Amino acid sequence: MQIGAVARKSGVPAKTIRYYESVGLIAAARREASGYRSYGDPDVETLRFIQRARGLGFSVRQVGDLLALWQDRARHSAQVKALSIEHLAEIEAKIAALQGMRDTLEHLIEGCQGDDRPECPILADLAGSSGAETVK
Repeated sequence: MQIGAVARKSGVPAKTIRYYESVGLIAAARREASGYRSYGDPDVETLRFIQRARGLGFSVRQVGDLLALWQDRARHSAQVKALSIEHLAEIEAKIAALQGMRDTLEHLIEGCQGDDRPECPILADLAGSSGAETVK
């Protein structure tokens, strides 16, 4: 099947499929005599796997590691779990950083009068000063 059909079946855009091929997440497709890429059902399964893993925030490198484990019937589930635990720790760190940003922004918003006066603690903070902001 050609790339358009694989894109529809897998839910992965054709451009992304070509990218995954270029970075080695999927094997280079066979070429038909016409030059079109030709894929099979196993490619669709692989693309769905990749899409689900990417949807969970795994990096391209991590997805490559997961794919290798998925395709290795001699794998140990401990390897998959370790990779997933590492990724969860990365997600938790990002959540903590986002929570810190949220708290800071919430504090700045609370301190802003939001009226007709020019003084604004949000702009002052962004400018790195505690007083009134200046325009340069």
